[in-house]
Amino acid sequence: MADDGDGKLRTEEGGGAEGGGGPEEVAGSWLGGGGALDMLLSLAFVALAALLAYQLYRRWAKRSGAGGAAPASPADALPRMKRRDFTLEQLREYDGARTPRILLAVNGKVFDVTKGSKFYGPEGPYGIFAGRDASRGLATFCLDKDALRDEYDDLSDLNAVQMESVREWEMQFKEKYDYVGRLLKPGEEPSEYTDEEDTKDHTKQD
Repeated sequence: MADDGDGKLRTEEGGGAEGGGGPEEVAGSWLGGGGALDMLLSLAFVALAALLAYQLYRRWAKRSGAGGAAPASPADALPRMKRRDFTLEQLREYDGARTPRILLAVNGKVFDVTKGSKFYGPEGPYGIFAGRDASRGLATFCLDKDALRDEYDDLSDLNAVQMESVREWEMQFKEKYDYVGRLLKPGEEPSEYTDEEDTKDHTKQD
């Protein structure tokens, strides 16, 4: 034993003569005999449960529009578009500015991309393609207006790699968005779609 300088005796292990306890007893005294540890564990459990409940609420609110709030996106407020064919002039009406619905064409196919309005809307990074034939811009990875043509673009000057890129983009749009019809060539007559054809999966080609 040794004098610790304030008149109390301590052992070499640091236990005071008055307490006489070992390391386990010292730790227990700091934690209030285990009560504080239990309290910390309880608080951690409550916090974890609250976090889980919050995450579940966010998912529910996102799906249902909590409290009858407005639809999550413009696409939710619009009925599904009936299948039809479009001239370039008709396609340009669906640019997200003149109408909430946003269409674009890829490789002669027209897709309803309204649910992707954060990308293809007037303020989106790809808004330049809204209401237009996006094929050339996607094939050349160009977001400039020079990549878009005001007249029908047959893409005949694109090389094999670029045309393959156009086809890959077409497949991606078919998987994600509704296919609503064809982009008509000059002088081409629109197709007549039956109700049965209109109710088919919009991503399936005719």
